[in-house]
Amino acid sequence: MMNKKLTHMAALALVLLLTGTKLYAQEDRNQGIIQSYLHGWEYALKAGFSIGGTSPLPLPQEIRTINGYTPGGVAISIEGNTTKWFDPKKTWGITFGVRLESKKMTTDAGVKNYHMEIINAENGKPLAGLWTGNVKTKVNNSYLTVPVLANYKISSRWKLVAGPYFSYMMDGNFNGHVYEGHLRTPDATGQRVDFAGESIATYDFSNDLRKFQWGVQVGGEWRAFKHLNVYADLTWGLNDIFQKDFQTITFAMYPIYLNVGFGYSF
Repeated sequence: MMNKKLTHMAALALVLLLTGTKLYAQEDRNQGIIQSYLHGWEYALKAGFSIGGTSPLPLPQEIRTINGYTPGGVAISIEGNTTKWFDPKKTWGITFGVRLESKKMTTDAGVKNYHMEIINAENGKPLAGLWTGNVKTKVNNSYLTVPVLANYKISSRWKLVAGPYFSYMMDGNFNGHVYEGHLRTPDATGQRVDFAGESIATYDFSNDLRKFQWGVQVGGEWRAFKHLNVYADLTWGLNDIFQKDFQTITFAMYPIYLNVGFGYSF
């Protein structure tokens, strides 16, 4: 009986010790956040979704019509960042962050003399030339992104942000198929290969995507409550998503996406 009582007392002491340690750690963490805030530092977590597309600018003459566009699925972003304010009123500051994000889209376009490399269904070999007809493209890329943003508070609830971002592509897919048209290979005067009805030919340029990308980000944030923020950011890529030696698509393509979501400030 005595051993059983000692066991219960030891278990209770352990629970009290762990609880006390947890409370002390929580108090110490809160104290650290308060001290950082007093020295002009703020921390935040953000979550949202992106909608947009990867497009040439301006649209080249090869693209004659846009038959359809869809976001291509839910594109989620999760970010942690820290902001350093430079003045006591916290009007000007700079934010450094790390963001995991995906950028997706699906488009259907009508084109003429569009440089294309398709997969020959008969032998599985690539067949390059000029395509006239319809092209359906799917993009699904995942990035690790580092934004570096200047902050300006226009009021106690509103602030504006702008600056560059740098992205590393962790996983990339750029593929699709062509249909209802014909391919001239190797050029406009070459052999004609027709695709009609349900006949299609696929293509996949995923291995030609550039790993490192960069661009600019501009946006705004509204403080709804003491810790809860609502934000919207526009990101605009400034370098081609394809590698320099990729020649099949003859014009540069840039990712342009709007990200909307919520943030929690500590």
